[in-house]
Amino acid sequence: MKERFSIERRLAVVAFVDVAGFSKLMELDDLQTMRKWKTLQLDLLEPKIADFRGRLIRVIGDSLFIEFRSAVDAVQWAYEVQREIAQLRESDRGETLQVRIGINAEDVIVDGDDLHGDGVNIAARIQQLAQPGETLLTSAVYEYVWNKVGIGLTDIGEHELKNIRRPARLYRLEPSGAGEGAATRALQYLALNRRPWIAVLPFRNLNSDPKEDYFGEGITEDIITALSRSRTLSVIARNSTLRYRDRRLDLREIASELGVRYVVEGSVRRQATQLRISSELIDAPRGRTLWGQRYDGANDDLFEFQDRIASSIVATIEPRVYEAEAERARSKPTESLDAYDCLLRALPLVHTFDSTQFDEALGYIDRAIALDPSYARAHAYKAWHYVLLMGEARSKDIPGDAAHAKAHAQRAMDADPRDAFVLAVAAHVFAFLHKQLDFAVELYDRALELDENSAFAWGMSGITYGYLGKAEEGLERFHRAWRLSPFDPFNYFFLVGAGMAEFIAGRYDQAVVWLRKTIRVNPRFLPGHRHLIAALANADRMEEAQAAAAELLALVPTFSVSTLASWYPLRAAENLERYLAGLRKAGLPD
Repeated sequence: MKERFSIERRLAVVAFVDVAGFSKLMELDDLQTMRKWKTLQLDLLEPKIADFRGRLIRVIGDSLFIEFRSAVDAVQWAYEVQREIAQLRESDRGETLQVRIGINAEDVIVDGDDLHGDGVNIAARIQQLAQPGETLLTSAVYEYVWNKVGIGLTDIGEHELKNIRRPARLYRLEPSGAGEGAATRALQYLALNRRPWIAVLPFRNLNSDPKEDYFGEGITEDIITALSRSRTLSVIARNSTLRYRDRRLDLREIASELGVRYVVEGSVRRQATQLRISSELIDAPRGRTLWGQRYDGANDDLFEFQDRIASSIVATIEPRVYEAEAERARSKPTESLDAYDCLLRALPLVHTFDSTQFDEALGYIDRAIALDPSYARAHAYKAWHYVLLMGEARSKDIPGDAAHAKAHAQRAMDADPRDAFVLAVAAHVFAFLHKQLDFAVELYDRALELDENSAFAWGMSGITYGYLGKAEEGLERFHRAWRLSPFDPFNYFFLVGAGMAEFIAGRYDQAVVWLRKTIRVNPRFLPGHRHLIAALANADRMEEAQAAAAELLALVPTFSVSTLASWYPLRAAENLERYLAGLRKAGLPD
């Protein structure tokens, strides 16, 4: 039987644009939303399509399907549209609607004036992944335009698309101005402003009595307030999330409307005098739960329970988001990394103490500083690099490295004096490398005023209190850090600090317990080995001390007690002498 029609194929550059959060806006005020949409469509979107030689194929509700003659035209059209909308929103206080745009270049099926096929579907799917005011394009488009448009393009990795078998590598168009140097400015913009966005949805009341809603709302408000102090996360305001209390949308739609990737949701259930709170952290675009926890307690001290749970949730969220962001950064090609991504790639390598990975981490940190010289956390981690050089007996210039650490710590504080992590790193630099213990305590106090849920500041301040000889206060601070973040990536620092605190208190056997745990958590961490040797020797467990000394020398054959003695910051002479005597007694070279 003869075919009544033939299939025509050709290469096409197609784009989809739609209004962000259109359904919700229609629910709130359908007439006003429709007026705004038509105004935007007729006064801006369609004239710009003509300016860049595009063809409007069809209008589907709040969405336009467009074909362009070239990938360059499509990208420049999207850039101009988003730029003008941003300017309008600035002048009319956010009244202009925001749009999301997806662009793809692929072989399509021609059906009269219409186009069909996988390439069309991919453009539609990536447009749905875009955040409000954002344009995403596929690698196929990127290959055509990367050296032709002078606009910042950021690789955001591979993404799974609904009903599309193969993952798509996507690029984000950056709003940094066209022309020469725009890509560089985009990188600088990201370094300063690219913090992961997170929304905390109202915790659901699972009891039938609506009068119980207040407790879930209190937990939600406490979490948002605490997260707003973070310098690594941006949190959506409570007023913007309240409307999802009785939500009908799924998490992906909510995340898209709010312009976030990460969502915290939870529930509260009361039975007699008992309370149960459940919470989850979700990567919404991927539909993946990153962390979940259930808390049980009595309601006889309601506010204390609420504060404790909110603090625990907040302290857990930041490192989990960091892990997820680091995983995303590792999926990017090296040449596509910005300053933020470089730091994310460096962090897991910092903790390994493997020489090759340690040097690789430093390379990423230096690259982050080169991309953005005012990036506070990059300077903080550069200072931390020198701390580890000293602590791991790798420094070849102790005074010089101590001075470099101080300089980078100061630059970090100058760049962002309200970052609790930056202040805590600086405090440890001043305490550990410069013996300025009282000033370090002031910095820790300032850090904890800014973020009382910083497990890092609590834990590292415990180490400084150990240097001061205040063992019990140091131990209290370690326990506070562990309550906040039981699986903190810096946990081995807190464990070794607890071991030293027990050593200072003269409880050598208890110190050994902490220090053996330190070595199990991070076998390459030299202070764990040093402190263990001193504790075993002072406990007269000489055979074990000598075996531990042999392990240390296998890690660092050039280790000497006198070099350590020249800079180690224990304030009380009696504590320092006990410590050094234990190392010598175990047979370590002077």
